[in-house]
Amino acid sequence: MSAFVPASIPVLRWAAARARLDDADLTQRFSKWPLWLTADAQPTLRQLEDFARLTHTPFGYFFLPEPPRLKLPVPDFRTLRDAPLREPSVDLLDTLYLCQQRQDWFREYAQMHGLRPVAFVGRMHLDDAPETVAATLRDALSLSVTDRQTLPTWTEALRQLIARAEDAGVLVMASSIVGANSHRKLDVGEFRGFALADELAPLLFLNAADSKAAQMFSLAHELAHLALGQSGVSDAEAGRVPEQAIERWCNRVAAELLMPLTALREAAQRDAPIEQEIQRLARLFKVSSLVALRRLFDAGFINEATLWQHYRQEVERLNRLERASGGGDFYRTLGARTGKRFARALVGSALEGQTLFQDAFRLLGVRKTATLYQAARELGVML
Repeated sequence: MSAFVPASIPVLRWAAARARLDDADLTQRFSKWPLWLTADAQPTLRQLEDFARLTHTPFGYFFLPEPPRLKLPVPDFRTLRDAPLREPSVDLLDTLYLCQQRQDWFREYAQMHGLRPVAFVGRMHLDDAPETVAATLRDALSLSVTDRQTLPTWTEALRQLIARAEDAGVLVMASSIVGANSHRKLDVGEFRGFALADELAPLLFLNAADSKAAQMFSLAHELAHLALGQSGVSDAEAGRVPEQAIERWCNRVAAELLMPLTALREAAQRDAPIEQEIQRLARLFKVSSLVALRRLFDAGFINEATLWQHYRQEVERLNRLERASGGGDFYRTLGARTGKRFARALVGSALEGQTLFQDAFRLLGVRKTATLYQAARELGVML
């Protein structure tokens, strides 16, 4: 006979909310879910274990009288409009924890192999001019606005920016899911990216559920965080003016890095209708239309009232667009979501016997030795 468990009702509700599961969803899985919430029934031990796995909640939490207060392990710079910030989801927390584990591993790897610290990390300050910081980052990443303008698509531009950042020593990870679990989608409405500052293993993560142009701005924004030596979670958006001074500064650096005012002034067609001009400039500089609109204001080509009028219109237009998404090749996706710099180091270390295969599996999100060897060939670690 199955044993019944007196699970905490507040914790049951909290776990369901964090996992974004509604009552109808849960009633399909657990027929007595409504009765659990009124104490008219209790889950069996197996049912509670299944519920814990489903909601990614530690089993012991269900015996607490009230839910624990969970906080992000790094500063939270998100400003979700006028709404209060909700508790971080289990998906965001698990993604952060996994990236911290990857960073810890790479830091030890860097120390063991005598890798040099990344020169620009933690070298800048809030009183440095964003134009100066953007120029420093552009030099460190060997970026050229002219080169980017010759790229055919935003995807190519994003791929180039990621490659240059990794060549400079930054671990860049981009994914729309938690780890390798395609059933756990990351929510752009919750966060767009985060930075984990470290001189030997600077890491930034991009929410790949976002558009390519938006990811490019997030990448530039998180690079500014690394330049400050400041870890944190962001929801960076080009058009908005964040409350925190750090976020305002990072946004200005990001905009200048991607679309320098000097280059904009040369390229702008002042007599063109704004709706057409921001689309043209976005295509030319491979940025989002919101970045182009904001930079027209920064350059003094439009006033603040015009900025916000067109900003609202453009946000509505973008919200109507359906984002296309494709699975792509698994191994290329592996290199993207873990970062090629990290994946190559970890796979090579595992094949050399310096890292246990089970640790490599956990950090990469793979399960089989054959998959690891295939990834090694795809990443160029072995022939």
